[in-house]
Amino acid sequence: MNRRTVLRTAGVAATIGLSGCTDALQEHYEGTLQGLVPIEIHSEAENHYDVTLEAYKPETNRQTYDESYTITANQSVSPPHLEASEQHFRVTKFEGQSEEQTTEEATITQNTKSVTVTITDDDLTLELSSDDGESSGPTAEPGTDGPETDGPETSDPEPNESAGSDGGPNETDSATDTDE
Repeated sequence: MNRRTVLRTAGVAATIGLSGCTDALQEHYEGTLQGLVPIEIHSEAENHYDVTLEAYKPETNRQTYDESYTITANQSVSPPHLEASEQHFRVTKFEGQSEEQTTEEATITQNTKSVTVTITDDDLTLELSSDDGESSGPTAEPGTDGPETDGPETSDPEPNESAGSDGGPNETDSATDTDE
């Protein structure tokens, strides 16, 4: 009976001691269980180019991904996948013998489904597709057309109202300026 009490106490102590470890193990493996984001590089260029792919964690600026390739004309490459977590992704295309380079950046999130890089002789395009079916690239920035079209509409009535009013403060100020 004494031996049973000792074994029961040891079992309870071991269970209590390991109960906190499951949370730590779950947090440790959470990043790798989130998923992967496939990357595809397609060359539509007639020349070969050196391409560098880099990713950084936004909070710590720690590099999480670094791959370099020489892409020949009309070649497609599938580099290793990215983790589906919040990170800044940068693609740089180096122009052969010259020191010119073209860089495109985007943010990878948990909803990012795939990354497609298209290389042409003139440009570099980075396109992300997400779980909700939307795809975005560096040329498509939402909200850029809205403020430009709304700006003239809201600013036109104000000058017309002040210029057309009789005895307004603008006319008094201009009359005072001309008398001096």
